[in-house]
Amino acid sequence: MALTLIPLPSEKFSSWLSRSTSEYITDLIATGIPEEQAKESAQSTMTHSFPEGQATLTNAVFTLADEVLGDVGYLWVGQDTSGDPTSWWVWDIVVEAEHRGHGFGRQAMILAEDYARSHGGQTLGLNVFGFNKTARGLYESLGYETTSIKMRKTL
Repeated sequence: MALTLIPLPSEKFSSWLSRSTSEYITDLIATGIPEEQAKESAQSTMTHSFPEGQATLTNAVFTLADEVLGDVGYLWVGQDTSGDPTSWWVWDIVVEAEHRGHGFGRQAMILAEDYARSHGGQTLGLNVFGFNKTARGLYESLGYETTSIKMRKTL
């Protein structure tokens, strides 16, 4: 199972953007953010990240392609919002449900690290929602460290 990053074709970008935005909204709502606020936040993020409506070298979107199974998910990696060109971020990573548990997430993260490094990245960060314990375990096993924790209690 060798995974390859294939740049997302421009004709597929719009549908990917819709899906990624929708999934981000769902995740934000799951953390307790009101729906309208979640929609505004997600749309603002996407507009800021892709002002021309396409991926760039510093905000790249890839299909995760397995040599046997074909497309197994996608990855969005780019510079973070700090303004430091050496600080990169995994903005979104999805391994389709039917392909989870086979090491594709681990391979994708290693490829994301390679991509960031080859474009001047010295650090690679990410956000993982508290409810996603499987992903958190993966990132910790790859050497990612917790840099902050946001907590909340519903009253």
